[in-house]
Amino acid sequence: MLSLRFEDRVQLRHTHGALAHSLSATAWRDALELRRGEPTVAVALRVGFATMLALVVGGLLGYEQVAGFGALGALTSAFLRYEPYPRLAARLPWVGLGIVGYTAFGAVLGAAGASLWFQITVLSLGSAVAYWVFAAFSVTGPGPVILIFAAAGAAGFADEWSDVGLVAAAAAAGAMIGFAIALMPVLSHPHTPARIAVARALAAVSALETRGSEAVPAARESIRKAREIIALNAPRRPCPHVHELVALVEAAETVLDSGSRDTHRAGRDDFARFEIELRKARRDIAIPRVDVDGYPVPPTPPGFVREGFGRLLDRLVLIGGGRVFVASLLAASSAALVGLDHPLWASMGAMAALQGLNYRNTVQRAIQRLIGNVGGAVIAAVLLALDPGYWPVVAAVVLFQTLTELSITRNYALASVGVTAMALLLTGLGQHAGPDVALSRVADTLVGVVVGVIVAAVTIRRDDRHHLVA
Repeated sequence: MLSLRFEDRVQLRHTHGALAHSLSATAWRDALELRRGEPTVAVALRVGFATMLALVVGGLLGYEQVAGFGALGALTSAFLRYEPYPRLAARLPWVGLGIVGYTAFGAVLGAAGASLWFQITVLSLGSAVAYWVFAAFSVTGPGPVILIFAAAGAAGFADEWSDVGLVAAAAAAGAMIGFAIALMPVLSHPHTPARIAVARALAAVSALETRGSEAVPAARESIRKAREIIALNAPRRPCPHVHELVALVEAAETVLDSGSRDTHRAGRDDFARFEIELRKARRDIAIPRVDVDGYPVPPTPPGFVREGFGRLLDRLVLIGGGRVFVASLLAASSAALVGLDHPLWASMGAMAALQGLNYRNTVQRAIQRLIGNVGGAVIAAVLLALDPGYWPVVAAVVLFQTLTELSITRNYALASVGVTAMALLLTGLGQHAGPDVALSRVADTLVGVVVGVIVAAVTIRRDDRHHLVA
């Protein structure tokens, strides 16, 4: 008992310190930091084009009210953006199927006349399931919150059973558009994922010269990931370019293994030059030619299905799913009890915050989401007050979606501005929302992120001390 009480006191102190961090100047300063962005211009343009195509087709066919669900389906193109194309072709349909499934499920709740409290409970459980699967199968991108937004939107839209098929069909059409657009580069630039992975590995090793030993784990993981993506992306027949990429990875690992700052310094300039070349879209890059026989392609890693199923019972993944369920339920319930109009949006705020890798990242995401929601809500309120009509809204949604993809790797607050404006405009397409919906969005998000941070602090792991380093 004495031991238990001591452990409880340690946990309480850790929780108290975590909560204090969420109000610190450091946490808010981190939230405003602009990071170096990844090369996302091509990805942003593809996602924007897929969104535009879904909305334009929906408008031309006379389905303006459900075209927003098509746009949500088209966001399939925003997931798994750096996956090698063979694996992308196998994994992306499952993401699209998830969006369609959650959209249809939400519509069933609406058509069946389910009570608000039943919807809150069921969709909180759905949030946990979505997080659990996405975490186990390492589905990167906008995250499972997209599925909950689709479900909540469909629940609010569907009044009749015929609406279920309508919104599901719109989401499915959008998902197919997103899938096709995401795979278009395989025809012109099939090696892009491998090149980006190698560029990341070179950048990680270059960082050793300034950051020292603390950057070694990240550098080793980048090299491992680069080898994996090269193997998955390699064509069946011999390809000199693939072997050139392998040679660069081998050179990066040699520098890493040397453990010498002099070696790190000597390799930094070369790696910086190669990194720039690898991030370019053209094929005629200036990287060293190598003997093909000297650098065999790494063996293909295990399939993602086996790895994903193996992680479904991982303790941390299960705990993460449980935290999302509790936070979603508490956030939506709190929002409903204080009379907010869209309590399920509070669930999404809590869920988005808890997608952070650690507590420091959770607080950072919570602050950024709140700031971004305020900015996006102001923009959306102005546009909704003007009541511009369908086609100007389509143009605005495409613009905001593209800007979101351009800024997502630099600062989540900037991305949240675009996400919020786009989400509110899409809500207006299906439900004729006015400017007041923007205020509701901010209030719901505030409730959600506060609940998310509190749940994260109460359940913080003993070894999670990243915020203390800050």
